[in-house]
Amino acid sequence: MAMAVAAAATVRSTTSPNPWVGAVVLSPGGDLLGIGATQPPGGPHAEVVALRAAGPSACGATLVVTLEPCSHHGRTPPCVEAVLAAGVQRVVVGIEDPDPNVAGRGLAALRAAGVDVELGVLADEVTAQLAPYLHHRRTGRPFVVLKLAATADGRTAAPDGTSQWITGDEARADAHRLRAESDAVLVGAGTVRADDPALTVRHVEGPDPLRVVLGKVPQGARVHPCLERSGDLGAVLDELGGRGVLQLLVEGGATVASAFHRAGLVDRYVLYLAPALFGGDDAAPLLRGPGAATMDELWRGRFAAVTRLGDDLRLDLERT
Repeated sequence: MAMAVAAAATVRSTTSPNPWVGAVVLSPGGDLLGIGATQPPGGPHAEVVALRAAGPSACGATLVVTLEPCSHHGRTPPCVEAVLAAGVQRVVVGIEDPDPNVAGRGLAALRAAGVDVELGVLADEVTAQLAPYLHHRRTGRPFVVLKLAATADGRTAAPDGTSQWITGDEARADAHRLRAESDAVLVGAGTVRADDPALTVRHVEGPDPLRVVLGKVPQGARVHPCLERSGDLGAVLDELGGRGVLQLLVEGGATVASAFHRAGLVDRYVLYLAPALFGGDDAAPLLRGPGAATMDELWRGRFAAVTRLGDDLRLDLERT
């Protein structure tokens, strides 16, 4: 299963709105016969890629897959049909697929056909890897990642408004990788007027996300073409979820970041911290507006990951 998880990671930015899934085919003696990962939309799913790699040797073998095989016709035929046609004897699955079109039906079909099915292997790891997909299928909304970059004393820009660059090259490349993994990126119109960002993927290979701006965008801004939206943030998330956006990256500025934070709409905070200090209280803060009035009102979560990127740190915070 660890090999299947690793295979899924290699296609993280290319499969959406389908989940990024990995699969491995093993002989009865445990030898590797085939490995695969889900291809871009319209291409074969991980199970089919792995079974094709195994060829006739898949008959009587074990298929290990991170997510429950699908049992319905979509852009491709059901993976369950491919598994049964290959003569696989045993299927080991990380987690059940909450998609209403699947939701246990794939596992039931395999069992009904006499295949030995085991569920729940490395379930925590697979759940973490597929968090945006699972969130979307359960809520209809994208998984919201709020990205912030600051000095060690929590400031994001100098009093004169300058902010480039707080972090170093490795942190910036990682932020672009995060952008490539997101189906859409969102900023406020104030950020567009101040910085004129393109919001495209650079520094790493990957697709450009759908660009969303809260407010009216000036003509000629580099962010065009983009969606311009205003009003209730929940309604914006509902629309993006309906468009198949699994992960939304909110990049700011501080007013927009605060709005998502105060509305309780952030699923993961990604904070890049640089070993630098403004040394005062006149530089721009991470979030604007009123915060917690008492200690009892503090937002509290957990550090899901701490990663060193050159001289900088990446802190991943999640709700508990």
